[in-house]
Amino acid sequence: MTEPLKNRVEFSILMEVINGNPNGDPDNANHARVDDETGLGIISDVCTKRKIRNYVKTVKKEADGYRIYIDNDEPLNEKHKAAWAQVKKIEKAKLKAKEIEIFPIGTEEGKALQRFMAEQYFDIRTFGAVMSTAVNCGVLTGPVQINFGRSIDPVTVQDLTITRHALTTEKDFAEKENTMGAKNIIPYGLYRIDGYVSPGQAEKTGFSEEDFDLVIDALQNMYEVDHSAQRGQLNSRKVVVYRHSSPLGEAPSWKVFDTLKVKKKDDIAYPRKFDDYDVTLDTSSLPESIKVTEY
Repeated sequence: MTEPLKNRVEFSILMEVINGNPNGDPDNANHARVDDETGLGIISDVCTKRKIRNYVKTVKKEADGYRIYIDNDEPLNEKHKAAWAQVKKIEKAKLKAKEIEIFPIGTEEGKALQRFMAEQYFDIRTFGAVMSTAVNCGVLTGPVQINFGRSIDPVTVQDLTITRHALTTEKDFAEKENTMGAKNIIPYGLYRIDGYVSPGQAEKTGFSEEDFDLVIDALQNMYEVDHSAQRGQLNSRKVVVYRHSSPLGEAPSWKVFDTLKVKKKDDIAYPRKFDDYDVTLDTSSLPESIKVTEY
């Protein structure tokens, strides 16, 4: 792996949904998430991280150093056993349960375990992971943290009834011509998602500049490899990256994020496209040492 990322970074994403559901709530019949008080749409950080993981898996095809930890390819305990086997230099089958159920915190063995996991798995190196299962590899906090996304304006969730011209059982086939179903969509919503990169945590996990470039690539293209009928049309419309010139940075994150303003145009009652908004980026309040890049 290359050198860890050394300086602080913030980033913002503007993404839109057109006739779709960007993030369903399984506790609410998979309806799109909405803030009950404000009516603003919500996209969880977990959802955005999943999109990044899927993109990296598609692009890198599980190349060395780019496997995905939070995936349904193998039990997590088996992944942990591989780390313990590597550190102890024995076969997985010879590991003893009592020796691997307690993480050796603060020891060289513990550091080696987490170093192995971070080197193997891109999402551990990036987002961190809680690996304190029965086969214990401890906890790592990742350098990349992402806020909940919120829509710029309140969104309307529409419930639609659909028909399916295919029947499941012989009884239904004899009595019906079709069955009814339902789906819900947001006709249009423009969302903002903000995130951070901590160089202190990057040093601990080995998160590099090349890794960060891959994250930015994912933020621009992750929706292009993740289409589905339920999600509708999701587009990443703008990504802004703020690179500080030091590990501590030259301005607080709130001041950085305040430079990006998004406002519905005055003559638009119900926005239905990106051009219904005015998007401005005014960095005059920031020190010149902060490099701002728009994608």
